[in-house]
Amino acid sequence: MLKLIGLCVVAGLVVAAIAFPVVGGAGLLSNRASETVDQFSAELAQADPPLLTTITDSKGKPIAYLYDQDRELVDSAGISQNMKAAMVAIEDHRFEEHNGVDWKGTLRAVVKGVLGQRVEGGSSITQQYVKNYLAYVVAKTDVEREKASEVTAARKLREVRIALQLERTLSKDEILTRYLNVVPFGGQIYGIKSAARHFFDKLPKDLSVPEAAYLAGLVNKPSRLGTENPEEAKKRRDHVLKRMADTGALAKDAAQAQQLYRQFQEEPLNFANAKRRPNDCVSAENGQTNGYFCDYVVDYLAKLGFSKDKLKRGGYTIQTTLDQGANDAVKAAAEGEVSKTTDGIANAMAVVEPGKDKHRVRALGANRDYGNDKGKNQTSFNLPADVSRFGAGSIFKIFTAAAAMEEGKTGVNRTVNVPNTYTSSIYKNGGKAYTVKNASDGADSTMTLQSALAHSPNTGFVILEEQAGLNNVVDMSVRMGLRDSMQSVNRGGSKINPEAKDTSLRVAQDKWVKDNKVGSFTLGVTVVSVLELANVGATITSGGTWCPPTPIEKMTDRNGKPVELKEAACEQAIDAGLAGALAQGLSKDVTEGTAVNAARQAGWTRPMIGKTGTTQNHQSAGFLGATPNFSGAVLTFSDSPTPRTICDGNRPYLCSSGSFIYGGKVPARTWFEAMKPIHQGSETKSLPAAGSQYQ
Repeated sequence: MLKLIGLCVVAGLVVAAIAFPVVGGAGLLSNRASETVDQFSAELAQADPPLLTTITDSKGKPIAYLYDQDRELVDSAGISQNMKAAMVAIEDHRFEEHNGVDWKGTLRAVVKGVLGQRVEGGSSITQQYVKNYLAYVVAKTDVEREKASEVTAARKLREVRIALQLERTLSKDEILTRYLNVVPFGGQIYGIKSAARHFFDKLPKDLSVPEAAYLAGLVNKPSRLGTENPEEAKKRRDHVLKRMADTGALAKDAAQAQQLYRQFQEEPLNFANAKRRPNDCVSAENGQTNGYFCDYVVDYLAKLGFSKDKLKRGGYTIQTTLDQGANDAVKAAAEGEVSKTTDGIANAMAVVEPGKDKHRVRALGANRDYGNDKGKNQTSFNLPADVSRFGAGSIFKIFTAAAAMEEGKTGVNRTVNVPNTYTSSIYKNGGKAYTVKNASDGADSTMTLQSALAHSPNTGFVILEEQAGLNNVVDMSVRMGLRDSMQSVNRGGSKINPEAKDTSLRVAQDKWVKDNKVGSFTLGVTVVSVLELANVGATITSGGTWCPPTPIEKMTDRNGKPVELKEAACEQAIDAGLAGALAQGLSKDVTEGTAVNAARQAGWTRPMIGKTGTTQNHQSAGFLGATPNFSGAVLTFSDSPTPRTICDGNRPYLCSSGSFIYGGKVPARTWFEAMKPIHQGSETKSLPAAGSQYQ
């Protein structure tokens, strides 16, 4: 009697489900009471599920994948008939006969629900598509996913009413194809294309009957039937094969079907090629080397409105500007000079290709491998791209020279005063007079600005900073490339915090320097990004044109259509004649200046610009060098929790006394070791000439 009453109730509910709109429910269909089954099923028929995003190098070779669900779409022609037949045989053998609902199975399942029994089975493939769509496409949280998959009569009825309408919109083959593209296969593997690749390293169209049977059987029991449980997996596969034989999927002739079943049953499961697709930058292809670049791509796109969550679901293809050969050269040079196992010392490098329409980032690397295992000397802090904890030393004298020439205070061939000691009448040091000395003792003298840039006397650039105006020098650093660096604060790239007790953390670095009249700015005491330093060199060798250091060559959506990226426009940051004057002014560092030994050791012969830098306590040192072909910057710095001085012996080490590190040592040597192979085969170009007003 209870069953009879239950059936009557169910019959009424099903009729209501067909006749009336979808309202409320689990909150997954719509919050608008006016949305009908027709409207929702039409949206479902057109919607695409989450897809993985692929990041490639400049030649289109994948280097990383981002996904919540490892899924790629495949059309019907790309799926073997074996796979379709296996899925229908085990999940819904009356699929071609019903109108979206297997009424017999559904009524049996709903009656169990009415009687308080556990509801299992009874769903057609169309209903399962609806369920999986709600659970893995619409649902964004675990709570929503559980609601969409709840084993209740209410959920069965939701499936019924949507499935009936859906079959009026899509053909059977379209529904089956969509189902195979959405369904989970365990872990983060979704859809038949990713499943075929993961388990058998095949395309879905090439799956054999036993392989298709295994995947079909895996769908509803993925946690029990993976590669780690081959015996259970084979039993389930053989069960699917038996269903295929019994339903005529193997052959119309019953005897032949049974013969094929026994034949396929004897074939072993072969998971030899099973391989999980790497996910995220830490596990990128060659991730220890390419991870920094991948991380920069993700961060760069986030600033353009493409969050990481969006990338993980969007199915984009991102062709980057990464030159794999250049990146490998940078990694080899950085680690060659400072072993990854060196305690407390990081060695990071970035390479940018100059241009008037685009500044392409070609390489980002460091001695430390990219990763999360500190025990293996890995770090997930983006050493070459993020703002570091330290300054670049005298490299910042470039901005003082540029501002002074722009203000008409000097020219590249004009003499500047370089006394051995100088006390500023403008800048203060903690309320006291600001006195600066040159790195090496000597008599007061004068030299050309070109020689000053090569030999780097501190006093001469503090004097030029006074003449040009500190505000102009700071603004020049921003114009030429330190866009993010100068918007951070002077504590290792920390973000601005208006509530911080330390007032220096409340304002951007450029404002802090100006407000506090930090005369030592020209000596490179503020934190900086290695990548932005490299981009400064690209600005100079691009005729004064600044462009954002972009890692993106092109980006397409899931349909292969170009995605428009609203990147910052290139600017004529400084006059072309001034850029030429800087290039000429910086051309002597490798022939007579502080980097001459490193250049000679490398056998360097190309025209280039160069500038070394070392911070006061020798906790960091850097080198910026560029040709019209490529610009690169290196920063060697203490990355231990308690920074210490770095000494430079056969290999650099942390120290309290000894032969201290300088920009012309490890940083310059790293630059030349990387840039020689990077420049191999490229045209030797001359540096631009100085404008007459800047000579």
